[in-house]
Amino acid sequence: MGTGVGSRRGQLFLRSLLFLLLAGPPARRPAGGQLRYAVPEELEHGAFVANLGEDLGLDVSTLSARRFRIVSRAGARQHLEVNLENGILFVNERIDREEVCEAGGTCLLHLQLLVESPLELYRVEVEVLDINDHAPTFPWQEYVLEVAESAVLGARFPLESAQDPDVGTNSVHTYRLSPNGFFSLEVQTRSDASKFAELVLERALDREQQRVHRVLLTALDGGVPERSGTAHILVTVLDANDNVPVFDQASYGVSLPEDAPPGTLVIQLNATDLDEGPNGEIEYSFSGHAPPRVRELFHIEPRSGQVLLKGRLDYERASLHELYVQAKDRGPSAVAVHCRVLVHLLDVNDNAPEVTLTSVSTPVLEDAPPGTVIAVISVLDRDSGDNGRVSCEVGPNVPFELRSSFRNYYTLVTTQALDREVVPEYNVSITARDMGSPALLTRSTLTVPVSDVNDNAPRFLQPSYSVYVMENNAPGASICSVSALDPDCQQNAYLSYSIADGHIHGMPVGTYVSINSDSGHMYALRSLDYEQIRSFQIQVQAQDAGFPPLSANVTVHIFVLDQNDNAPVIVSPLPHNGSVATELVPRSARPGYLVGTVSAVDADAGLNSRLSYQLLQATDFTLFSVAPDTGELRTLRSFLEQDATRQRLVVQVRDGGQPALSATVSLLLSVVETMPQTLSDFSEFSLPPELPSSSPLTLYLLVSLGSISFTFLLAILILTAIRCRGERRSRQGDSCSPPRCHCCPGSRPSSDGLKTSNLTAQPPAGTAAATCLDVPAGGPPGYCYKVCLGPESAQSDFMFLKPCSPPRNNEKDPGKRSRPDQHLQVSKEVKQPNTDWMPPSMQRPTLKRYQIHPCGNR
Repeated sequence: MGTGVGSRRGQLFLRSLLFLLLAGPPARRPAGGQLRYAVPEELEHGAFVANLGEDLGLDVSTLSARRFRIVSRAGARQHLEVNLENGILFVNERIDREEVCEAGGTCLLHLQLLVESPLELYRVEVEVLDINDHAPTFPWQEYVLEVAESAVLGARFPLESAQDPDVGTNSVHTYRLSPNGFFSLEVQTRSDASKFAELVLERALDREQQRVHRVLLTALDGGVPERSGTAHILVTVLDANDNVPVFDQASYGVSLPEDAPPGTLVIQLNATDLDEGPNGEIEYSFSGHAPPRVRELFHIEPRSGQVLLKGRLDYERASLHELYVQAKDRGPSAVAVHCRVLVHLLDVNDNAPEVTLTSVSTPVLEDAPPGTVIAVISVLDRDSGDNGRVSCEVGPNVPFELRSSFRNYYTLVTTQALDREVVPEYNVSITARDMGSPALLTRSTLTVPVSDVNDNAPRFLQPSYSVYVMENNAPGASICSVSALDPDCQQNAYLSYSIADGHIHGMPVGTYVSINSDSGHMYALRSLDYEQIRSFQIQVQAQDAGFPPLSANVTVHIFVLDQNDNAPVIVSPLPHNGSVATELVPRSARPGYLVGTVSAVDADAGLNSRLSYQLLQATDFTLFSVAPDTGELRTLRSFLEQDATRQRLVVQVRDGGQPALSATVSLLLSVVETMPQTLSDFSEFSLPPELPSSSPLTLYLLVSLGSISFTFLLAILILTAIRCRGERRSRQGDSCSPPRCHCCPGSRPSSDGLKTSNLTAQPPAGTAAATCLDVPAGGPPGYCYKVCLGPESAQSDFMFLKPCSPPRNNEKDPGKRSRPDQHLQVSKEVKQPNTDWMPPSMQRPTLKRYQIHPCGNR
């Protein structure tokens, strides 16, 4: 069994090789871009067919990347396949020509080859060559032929035809008959080139001598090697039935539409027999070699000879049916006669076009240029003629069109630029309509999604943002949120927010605010102070994640709202060194007299800085009032004798915030009879320790006053040092020489000290002599100090004291020299008020108490 199978495979291989050699090289590609190859049937899987990569001029290394493939209809068997590594077309599964092509003639496999980037379409025809893989077969292995003994010489008896599915030379080529003494064989050819055999009587039969004759009929095909089939014919010699039926035509032809319903009369056959009785009654039937398909489709009424339609016809499957009908009488030794009926089918438009969509480039980029190929569409109509001619079109209002590349092949291309944000997806309706009457059409819908490209920049919902933030906000609190939209999709629409670099009052903007890159929420990084910064603006950028990224900017104006966080600050009057501010008021002041004005400032704004003044405390509330808007302090009535000479007032300054903040100032008003030209310094009235001002302005004023006082004292010390140095230099001169200075030993020290000194005399005008003052020292008798006053000392509040120069002859006496531990004892003198605002009557008596005379003229 295994040997037989191996031998059969070897024979098939030899036949395939022989056919390949005979087929020769493939045909060159015609102008339409079509190749044609020939391949024998029954090749094993992987058998070489052609080198498509070389014949089409394609780069073999790019076949896989360009998706080189065979486009076939859905459900169709893939007999051939392409190796993407070398571009070779090979047999994918065994091809049986008799199965692929039921009808005879040329058997072609139409292949559509598609390659992308760029899109190219090729048509390839592969002819399946028949090999002699089938032997002729007879319907029956034994056939009984009844021949009357009265049959004349030369009578012909058609025999059953052998069937061979192969075509051409591989089909039935001839018949042979085994040697015998009564019959010969003649082979006849039909119109379709098929062969059938007729048995010819060569010698008269005698039933009495031999009732049965056995012969062997052999059918031979023309293949290499030759195949054959046999059938045994049993010829039975019958008694005479002199006449046989005769058809009025040897061959009949009839046309029938393919959509004819079952039961339709195809043809009325007519055969006559000159005999009478049963020998003249004719019965019709199909001959023994009628194909099974014919028996399925047609039926013959045995007595009437009507050929009726039994099954459904299909022009696309077979356009011609050949019926072999026999007629024989019912007499003994009946002889059957044969005729042929050719049924030609008429095509009707019963097949709608078939549309096959082969998606190539979906989704399509929205920036694809016009003319971009989207899909390849094949249209097939199984009808013929006008019924099989198809036109294809797309629906209206879509940016696509169909371009015909080959017959019944179209490419769907773009006609204009696409915009995914306007139309994200197209449902393209493709209509295929044939030319039949009535026309049949098929609609198919191709969904073409549009792929997004980053062609839209983000867009903020507002052209600018205004944000109002209350000062003293908590750091890290959210202040606002910005939002932008991007009509793109996926990562092209993913937005990230950031703040552009910049500075606010010299500080980086990143120290003031931050933004969440995903949500756009903005946060204050520090507590804002309205008094330091009232508004600022920042640039926020929204950038998508596309490539290249697109961005948009928006300006965010941040306004700081005032909060009543600053109390009023008193700027006038200001206490000095912790003392209460004082003011003099004449007792003669009338009602409405302006005593002074309390002034205050508030760093807040709006209602928070609107100040009102009121008298909080007073020695006598009926005596003074404060204007609530201006802070002017005025008298309400005239002073009475019983009114205190010192009035203590506390004025409160209150702002308009909620809650309101306030500050107070204490005033000490002294009621005087007459107003001096210069205000007095009431420094002895100190403010209570519980009322010091903690305002920064008060601190600045105190520091300034301290600096000025320190500078003034330093200048006094420098001037004193310079003056003392000049006095030492003049000690050796005549400014205070011994002859001009003398001691007054006889005078006793006075208990009044300097008050008893003679200082009332004024030096002559223009003199440069120093004025000397003898001061008792309380030391040993005869020892005194001399105070030398320069001419400018009369204009100064300071007295420069220096010891008198003793005689030189006394320097050697250690007893008369002054000891280091002896110091000048000078009683302290209280500083007198400024004479500019003291009355003259008080000044003269004081001046008369002193007598000033030049030193040395006592």
